[in-house]
Amino acid sequence: MRYLFVIGIAFILDLIFGDPYWLLHPVCIIGKAISALEKMLRKIVKNELFAGTVLVLVISGLAFFVPFLILYLANTLNYYLAMGIEIYFCYQIFAVKSLKKESMKVYYPLKEGNYPEARKYLSYIVGRDTQNLDAKGITKATVETIAENTTDGVVAPLFYMAIGGAPLAFLYKAINTMDSMIGYRNEKYEKFGKVAARLDDIANFIPARITALLMIAASALNGLDYKNAFRMFLRDRKNHKSPNSAQTESVCAGALNVQLAGNAYYFGQLVHKPTIGDNNREIVAQDIVLTNKLMYTTSVLAVIAAMIVRGCIWWMI
Repeated sequence: MRYLFVIGIAFILDLIFGDPYWLLHPVCIIGKAISALEKMLRKIVKNELFAGTVLVLVISGLAFFVPFLILYLANTLNYYLAMGIEIYFCYQIFAVKSLKKESMKVYYPLKEGNYPEARKYLSYIVGRDTQNLDAKGITKATVETIAENTTDGVVAPLFYMAIGGAPLAFLYKAINTMDSMIGYRNEKYEKFGKVAARLDDIANFIPARITALLMIAASALNGLDYKNAFRMFLRDRKNHKSPNSAQTESVCAGALNVQLAGNAYYFGQLVHKPTIGDNNREIVAQDIVLTNKLMYTTSVLAVIAAMIVRGCIWWMI
């Protein structure tokens, strides 16, 4: 029952406060640790694959055991102190409000025709090159990142939180952060980031599919084309090099009746990617708002589902 309370309060706190800029976020700490360890390992280890593996093991171990030990020590002092700390940890892991906030920073200048400003804010939340994107490209990239990060920023952390509390959720966030920083298929990271990328694929495999199914239900609740969302999920969910990214992108494309993905530039190089969804209509800036509504509804459904499953397990035990 403790997990039900912790998850519920943490989720509500995220919806209200998001991630305040003045508060040092755990993901920032993890990111700095990854950068520092990468620099050190590249100097002392010649085998890039081995060096990358060491980085994954060290960062993963720290991400799990540091919060685990903090909560263990807190629990020996006071049960409610430990619960309060875990609520705070879980609140920091959720990214519902911040995902909406950062995507809307792209939406507002885009709507006003201020494309340089929209590209600037888009560059903060996507990995692709943004400097030459037109209005359609900016909108597509924003919609795609909201859809994909509904898994990475909400449902997947919640999935692991429901299983093993904050420590396991922090482990997931570390894996996801390593993938976003070093999991690239380019000359610099092809070998060094290989283990991080594969581990992220494994960690997101089940959550991505859960998210897609919940997003189909959320499409119906938002009055979107849920039948087409399901059809596109069945047809296009594998149209991506990642086994997970197209799961939610296909649902989102179907729900909005637009076409997502396709070729994009990364680090100055054109990457050929299949499209997702049918081009039934031109994608417009308002689709960013609709995708955020879809993300919010999916998140609420995920929390309800997690609490029901956790409650059933508690009742059976």
